[in-house]
Amino acid sequence: MRGGVGGFTLVELIVALAIVGVMLAVVPVALDRAGESLGYRSTVQGLVASIRGARNRAASSGRPAAFFVVPERRTYGIEGGKPERAPDFLRIKATTAAAVDGEAGVQRIVFMPDGSSSGGSVEVTRASGQGVRLRVDWLLGRITHEAPGT
Repeated sequence: MRGGVGGFTLVELIVALAIVGVMLAVVPVALDRAGESLGYRSTVQGLVASIRGARNRAASSGRPAAFFVVPERRTYGIEGGKPERAPDFLRIKATTAAAVDGEAGVQRIVFMPDGSSSGGSVEVTRASGQGVRLRVDWLLGRITHEAPGT
């Protein structure tokens, strides 16, 4: 039996440091992707909530209510409320009826008390091109999700 002081060999220390180095290289990339994914999901959920909020406001107040988008600034919301802003890495594009658009650069989807709307769609895309189109039906004011560009 060998008597000696317990410890780690040089090879074990080098392997441990190599593993730590790999982890330090991989973790920031994974966290960055997770942050982008969270920002994307949060924006899509915020858009859906704002569109539904405008529809509900019109139904409950008995007056038209509008959802707006300013694609250049990546802002959106319910007219008369606080605008929300999408993260810089997302692109927002809206298609709405020109007759209901507000000031320059502001696109609107107007909801009527009977549940109908002016109709339109809002696309949210990542730099990779992946994303979603939220389409608002003009007759029922219903929101559907589909792939962008379809």
